[in-house]
Amino acid sequence: MTRNVVRVGNGQGFWGDSARGPLQLVQGGGIDYLTMDFLAEVTMSIMQKLRSRNPQAGYATDFVAQLERILPHCKEHGIKVIANAGGVNPEACAAAVDDVVRRLGLDVVVATVGGDDVMADLPRLLESGHGLTNMTTGAPLADELDRVQSANVYLGAFPIAEALAAGADVVITGRVTDPSLTLAPLIHEFGWTEDDHDLLAAGTVAGHILECGTQCTGGNYDRWESVPDLAGIGYPLVEVAADGTFVVTKKAGTGGLVDVGTVTAQLLYELGEPERYLTPDVVADFTSIRLEQDGPDRVRVHGVRGSAPTDTYKVSISTLDGWRTTAQLTVGGPDAAAKARLTAEILLARLAEEGVVFPAEDCLVEVVGTNVLYADMLPEPATAPSEVVLRVSVRSTDKAAVNRLGAELASLLTSGPPGLTGFAGGRPKASEIVGFWPALIEKSAVEARVQVKEVVA
Repeated sequence: MTRNVVRVGNGQGFWGDSARGPLQLVQGGGIDYLTMDFLAEVTMSIMQKLRSRNPQAGYATDFVAQLERILPHCKEHGIKVIANAGGVNPEACAAAVDDVVRRLGLDVVVATVGGDDVMADLPRLLESGHGLTNMTTGAPLADELDRVQSANVYLGAFPIAEALAAGADVVITGRVTDPSLTLAPLIHEFGWTEDDHDLLAAGTVAGHILECGTQCTGGNYDRWESVPDLAGIGYPLVEVAADGTFVVTKKAGTGGLVDVGTVTAQLLYELGEPERYLTPDVVADFTSIRLEQDGPDRVRVHGVRGSAPTDTYKVSISTLDGWRTTAQLTVGGPDAAAKARLTAEILLARLAEEGVVFPAEDCLVEVVGTNVLYADMLPEPATAPSEVVLRVSVRSTDKAAVNRLGAELASLLTSGPPGLTGFAGGRPKASEIVGFWPALIEKSAVEARVQVKEVVA
């Protein structure tokens, strides 16, 4: 039976978002699909590294724990779950989910969508003429191949819709575009096709509004003082009709705010050329979007136009770009800012005596409390602060040099100016710098893989 309206809620805006979101949305029903967005560019590199150490790792383990809490509610109310929690290892994530399903004594159809991870295929792709040149610098990837940490294609919504058509209750994907998590169930429910550009664009806009969770219900909102009950903020949902019009709202009784302002703020998030919001499925024209307040905590969205997508996928490639660390001390008492700056000079001078020198572009000294976030925009406070935080950040291709900064930090407590405190948690150590390498690849070179399996308790 075809629904007149499909209700999709998003309970996860990023890996690390509150575990309360998914549970809030599924308790008592009220939605048809729950989406959960875990991935960012740097996340893929982290997951790839985890998988290199353990073949069964490389996915968002938080998802598995959350699913154990919410799956009984989902089964009770017929809610399907779509999540990109698979990271670089959707199959391992699905195996962990299988264990949860059996432990709960449920019967669930679990699907995976893969094919986005092309890291192992990079040499072959380069040899066959796919340059994967950096979209920003124009540099060829072949010269940087030994520094690559991960490489994932942004797949679209149609493979997810295929999994839903095969009866999946839970769909676990690798790298897909964030809006496709919402667009896919609309394609499945309403039968939208690849040529329905305006409809696909509308579904994409709905997904873009939902993708960051509570960022469209009053979170991170510049008019924060007008948002009621931020502690109990509601996670967003959309009510979508077959003609592509939809309403953005949240569950009754939850905190936060849904109005034209909060929705507009999210629409502007990560937006490049407004007339051409590019996805694998469609090019959406954000200038065509029309918003209307449709009652308390309800915003109606309509008028969205779209056009045919390009013949390429975007590839998110991460590279190892050296090492970095940040040394941090709290400085208190009279002349705190001056003492902090002197402390940084002492630290860097002592390192230079040993031949450890960081060029100006690789060293950043910040005295937090003196408007460093607004450098060259706001003057320092007229009244000198009595406490500040000194941060000295460095980067280098030499890991040992970066670690030397952390090793020298503690000595300043007894050999620097007075009032230095706040050195806790051990000495800071070098961590990898993950570089972002955006590239394009012809769609014909990539094949999405959909696998569906019934898990019986």
